[in-house]
Amino acid sequence: MPVDAAFVEIDGPWQHRYVAANGARFHIAELGEGPLVLMLHGFPQFWYTWRHQMTALAEAGYRVAAMDLRGYGGSDKPPRGYDTYMSTLDAASVIRALGESDATIIGQGLGGWIAWSMPVLRPDVTNAVASLSMPHPRVMRRASWLNRRQRTASGWIVALQRPFGPERAMGQSHDYVAGLLRDWSAPGGAFPTAEDIARYGDGMMIPFVAHSAAEHYRWLGRSQLRPDGPFFMRRIRHTIDVPVLELHGADDGCVLVNSIRGSARYVPGDFRSVTIPRAGHFLTEEAPEVVSDELVGWLKSR
Repeated sequence: MPVDAAFVEIDGPWQHRYVAANGARFHIAELGEGPLVLMLHGFPQFWYTWRHQMTALAEAGYRVAAMDLRGYGGSDKPPRGYDTYMSTLDAASVIRALGESDATIIGQGLGGWIAWSMPVLRPDVTNAVASLSMPHPRVMRRASWLNRRQRTASGWIVALQRPFGPERAMGQSHDYVAGLLRDWSAPGGAFPTAEDIARYGDGMMIPFVAHSAAEHYRWLGRSQLRPDGPFFMRRIRHTIDVPVLELHGADDGCVLVNSIRGSARYVPGDFRSVTIPRAGHFLTEEAPEVVSDELVGWLKSR
């Protein structure tokens, strides 16, 4: 059954607002005052995955804005614009719409892929990057080609290339989302709870979200057969000149921990990589205190 997009306006210490940016309207949850930190969620979630880190960073003196990516949650769901170029432009435009000239970009999963791309594609608004559960895009692509176990773990992306089927599965029940949350998180952990499954399952049942979420990954698949994919990979190989923090769960079932080696070669300067034990893909919820401490410590050290 379809879910009203307003359900993402979950009560808390944050404020909900909608900003016009890059020709679309984006839902933002905002908290705190100080230098801007823009948070980008991954699949199959929405802004709410950052709730623990939002309060920690706000208490540490930062203005935190967790946005719903294009096609997710309360943000617009246009028929086009799900390539990484547009995603980085969305983020840059949201930063400016919030009245800031630049920000630290923190992303998880798909949001991490976008965050890694920001210093190269939108350097004018990016002063630092933290990526959770996602290595540099070129490292991820290489692992998906050469690492047999990673190819198997990435099989869900191949399955998303089929039209209509994934959307129907996400729209009919919570089973699709529940499977990803369980398979990608650390075995034996407390995440996901039944409430987590209901929350993120409902998020995928908002009209057009399932299709839009799949389109982000369909671009990744289709672009490999067109000029824009190789061109993106050539552009993204350029040196990153801003500080970068990489956090990864030792038990990540989506992006395997042995697939992340190599990101440092793209960041010759300030680069820190931390592997978090007994945590999987959903670091913000599987190890919220550890992630919050790492982010605050990294931000304060710059």
